Amino acid sequence: MCEQRYFDDFVVGEQFLLPSRTMTDALFAAFQLASGDNHPVHYDVEYCRAHGMPHMLAHGYQVVIQTAAGAGLFPHMVEESLKGFLEQGSRFLNPVFVGDTLYCTLTVSELKPGNTTGVLTLTTEVKNQKGQVVMDGFQRYLLRKRPA
Repeated sequence: MCEQRYFDDFVVGEQFLLPSRTMTDALFAAFQLASGDNHPVHYDVEYCRAHGMPHMLAHGYQVVIQTAAGAGLFPHMVEESLKGFLEQGSRFLNPVFVGDTLYCTLTVSELKPGNTTGVLTLTTEVKNQKGQVVMDGFQRYLLRKRPA
């Protein structure tokens, strides 16, 4: 699907855009079912309104999964070089409600070379339709270096 890339082929600042997604009632219901999280803030709109929110509040992990690199081209580029997904971290900066549309960007922020492999860090950023950053974070991948 894509030309194969190795650790050596990436540059700091390179960006990967992921498809936007509008957070619908159906996505909330599917996430609640899959996660088992049964707090009413995530599935009861009347509970949310009684507590001053305009609609149901997205679970943090529901926002994190919007940054899954598999939604874009990155994993197709590294099919031959990917050794593993090592780590991820996230900060939740603004709420996400039903009806919000999320836009995700992954940016190469650090490249730590080893002997035959390297660790590539992607900074993650999720914005809503108003341009507000709702989440930021990072992902780290272990990639092979290009064969000699």
